[in-house]
Order: sequence, then C-alpha cells, then structure tokens
Amino acid sequence: MKKNLLLLLLFPVLAVGQPALDSIANLLNKKLYTEAEQKAASYVKNNPNDLKGLEILGDSYGYQKKWDDAIAIYKRLVGIDENSANYQYKYGGALGMKALEVSKLEALGLIGDVKDALLKAAELNPKHTNVRWALVELYMQLPGILGGSRSKSLKYADELYNLSKVDGYLAKGYIYEYDDEPELAEKYYKLAIKEGGSLWCYDKLTEFYEKQKQPEKALSNLEEANQKHKRNALHYQIGKVAAEYNIELHKGEQCLITYIKNYTPNDGVPKAWAYYRLAQIYLHKKDKERALKNIDLAISEYPKMKPFTEEKLKILKM
Repeated sequence: MKKNLLLLLLFPVLAVGQPALDSIANLLNKKLYTEAEQKAASYVKNNPNDLKGLEILGDSYGYQKKWDDAIAIYKRLVGIDENSANYQYKYGGALGMKALEVSKLEALGLIGDVKDALLKAAELNPKHTNVRWALVELYMQLPGILGGSRSKSLKYADELYNLSKVDGYLAKGYIYEYDDEPELAEKYYKLAIKEGGSLWCYDKLTEFYEKQKQPEKALSNLEEANQKHKRNALHYQIGKVAAEYNIELHKGEQCLITYIKNYTPNDGVPKAWAYYRLAQIYLHKKDKERALKNIDLAISEYPKMKPFTEEKLKILKM
C-alpha cells in the first residue's frame, strides 16, 4: 500500500472530549510525536482501561513508524472489542505498514492477518471509507498468488463510489494508474475534480501528470487549482514544476517569490526549499549571481541538506 496515503488515512487526529487526551491529540496534530508518546504512555499507565488513551498511544507509535509497538496496542484493543471496525482497521493498517518495511518472507506471514482485520472492519462498518481505500490498495498490490485481484479492488472502489463519488473516482484513477492505463486514470482523476474539486483531487491529478512526464499538464492543473483555492502552498508547487522541468521559468520565479513573501508554517514546505527551487530556475536562466544568492539562503537554513549542497556545486561550475 502507498505509505503516504495509508499513513494519512490511518491516524486522523482524534477529537476526544477529555482535556488530558485532547492535549495529547493536539501534540500529534503539531507533529510532536515523541512528546505525545511520553504523555500518552504516562496517561495509559495511570488509566490502563481507558480505550481512547490506548488508541492515542497506538497512534503516537504509528506516526513514528514504531509498528511493533503500534500493533501491540491495536491488538490489545481488538482483544477488548473485536467488533470495533476502527480497531480492526488500525490493527490491519499497522500490520500492513510493517509488511512494507520487512523482508518479503516476513511480509508473507503478515498478509493473512492484514486481510482478515481489514475485511472484518469493512464488514462491521459498511460506511467506513478509509478501510475500503486500504482494501483497494491491498488487492491491487498483492501478487495474484496471495489473493491480489483487480476485480476485488474495483469492487471496493464501487463501494467507495456509493459512499462518496469523489472517493470512488479517485480509487478508480489509482487502480488504472497502477495498471498502466493512463487514459482511464486521467479520466477518473478529472471526474474527481469535477465532482469534488478539493485540493486532494487536484494533487492526485498533478502527481499523475508528473509521473507520466507531462509537466505542462501538471502546471496547468496547478494553476487551475490555485485559481479555485487561493492557497500559498500552490505557488510553491507551481515553482517546483517549473524548476524541475525547465518550463515557464518566469511564472515559476514569480510564484516562488510570492510563496516566500507570504510564507507561514502552515504552508508546509519550508522556505529553504523555495530558495532551492529559485536557484534551480536561475541556473536554467544562466544567472549565476542570483542562483548562488538563493542556494546560499537555502543552505543557511539547512546546511547539511544534500540536494542543496549538490545544487551549489552545479552553480559554481556554471
């Protein structure tokens, strides 16, 4: 399963309604995972039967990719309430994430439990969209000998469509992209944008175009997203595509300058990366002075970042 997508779906920040646990959930939201783990472990020690506390502790492990610890917590929760779709889903998801990081032989021993937990979650909650997403990916990526099946993946995509047209379209886009049918993948990603138009929909189509080596289409899609959503983060994305593919350099330059000017931590990508992309653009333009100025700004924030130091060497050789 795709790591980034499953991680996003597996650990949504909980709204608990208990001050102590809400403060820990807030730490997770701020990506302060070690601190959240410490506080959650202390809470669980004093409240060993608090299921929400256990779940948040499991999530804190999951965010840090401590899969064995997360699995142990979720397995404990499943043992307490095997009819909780959420616990079954998180248990199966954590097992699936571990399977992606171990040897193929070890992964083989986990797949059966992954399927059992996810299928149980889907059975328990016919409206659980996240588990259906996980099953779409699982059945596409498993070899046929282990039960992989495009038809089963499409079945869960259809179930997603019945719950949410946008999710159904995105799932089918993923399936056809995975099966190397780009025309169908593009069709369904575009249908998702037409139906929902969220940033996530635009992001999936942009990522698809980049993988297909179609930067012009990616740039056009990003500009459409920016016109609709007016998010500063999209200025960075436009500049990134321009810099990576040496296209629309003036547009990319202006977007990156705008990104830096309006930057806040909520934009996600640190300013250093915008300086790095500007340096790439100026390198394309043969403007050594401005390229060096911007790469030095990037390096001043992250002195040991390998792409930054490598880019400076390129500029110095200009």
